[in-house]
Amino acid sequence: MAAIALVLDRSTEDRLVPDILEHGHTILAQLRSASELLLALPGLRVDVVVVGAKRETLNREVIAACDARGIRVIALAPADRDRRYAATLGLLEVLDGAVGWPEIEALVHGGVVVPLRIGDRSRAVDAPRSGMVVAVWGPTGAPGRTTLAINIAAEIAASGHTVVLADADTYSGSVAASLGMLDEAPGFAAACRLAGSDSLTQAEFERIAQRYNSPQGAFWVLTGIGRPSRWPELSAERVTRTIDALRQWADYVVVDTGFSLESDEELSSDLFAPRRNAATVTSLSVADHVVAVGLADPVGMARFLRAWTDLTDVITDTPVSVLMNRVRAGAVGLDPAGQVIGALRRFGAIESPVLIPQDHVALDSAVLAGRTLRDAVPKSPARASIRRFVTSTLVVAPVESSARRRVTRRLFRPWRVMLPPTRVPKTSGVGD
Repeated sequence: MAAIALVLDRSTEDRLVPDILEHGHTILAQLRSASELLLALPGLRVDVVVVGAKRETLNREVIAACDARGIRVIALAPADRDRRYAATLGLLEVLDGAVGWPEIEALVHGGVVVPLRIGDRSRAVDAPRSGMVVAVWGPTGAPGRTTLAINIAAEIAASGHTVVLADADTYSGSVAASLGMLDEAPGFAAACRLAGSDSLTQAEFERIAQRYNSPQGAFWVLTGIGRPSRWPELSAERVTRTIDALRQWADYVVVDTGFSLESDEELSSDLFAPRRNAATVTSLSVADHVVAVGLADPVGMARFLRAWTDLTDVITDTPVSVLMNRVRAGAVGLDPAGQVIGALRRFGAIESPVLIPQDHVALDSAVLAGRTLRDAVPKSPARASIRRFVTSTLVVAPVESSARRRVTRRLFRPWRVMLPPTRVPKTSGVGD
């Protein structure tokens, strides 16, 4: 019989607990979050952890801590997006959230747990690592796709993850120009050519990619095509192979896509001809999370809402976050946040968009320096909104870092209090 820890929502826990006890197992802990599990693991002697496949209850730190102790992790995924999230963490033992205990029992007693090797984030020896793909899309009209893609990649990298930023825009790739990089040899097109001939290895990737260096979090960059006429190099098959390869080498792959979702090329007589929008459509279809960017003014919102229906046709059950860029009263009137939220809810049935405030001074400074907002203007309100979105939606903040900050404050604050006051020597005034 097994010693089990549960990290589930209350309804799932109440459904499974009677069957677990009936099968003779022992429940040593009933927890609600990943942070609670990480704190309790050193004192628990459990064989299996049954966890919900959600960001609140499952992350890389949980999997690594359990693997280090030889504890099997079984995830229950209520929805397809939860199953995909577990897959991005390299977790193989994932069941439907509605299954009964007999199906889970088969995993508890079946197979052999393979210990995690140091430096290997896969769950088993033969399981390839699978990173998360984030596609950044927006309609025509320069809503800020590239700016947000760059700064999303920067914030993810600053949280301690390895990141690849790929420019897959077949109309106007501009990642290289925004970061002050050379783009004579477009990295993403080169990666696609190598992937088409099964020659894209990690060594080749590091040769053709450029590195954005920053003490706050460096990341790899695959620059876009310098001339739009080179779009036939980015075929659907090549883009798929390239992204699949990048998944194995990075925790996150951020793809800056084009704006057009049209598939008129499929109506041509030559069905095998290259398609200009294939890179965008393919990137969106294979993404684990899509960031849809719109411009927060009357014209930009109209364009976004028209294209929103096309986007929902391309992606069906992929999680989508809507970011409205350059929110300002001058474009939409008083209470700009309320105006934008109300318009999206009324005309697009879009709830809880992320609002990025207008901050042209900070953005101009970042572009002029060829740096990210985090490096150029770290206190920018726009950067603060992007950071909140990244840490709350795309990545889970490490528990250890916050604990370390608390310890640092506790250790060093008393020294500041104990410093003696500065004494100013008394001098004689004029006439003394």
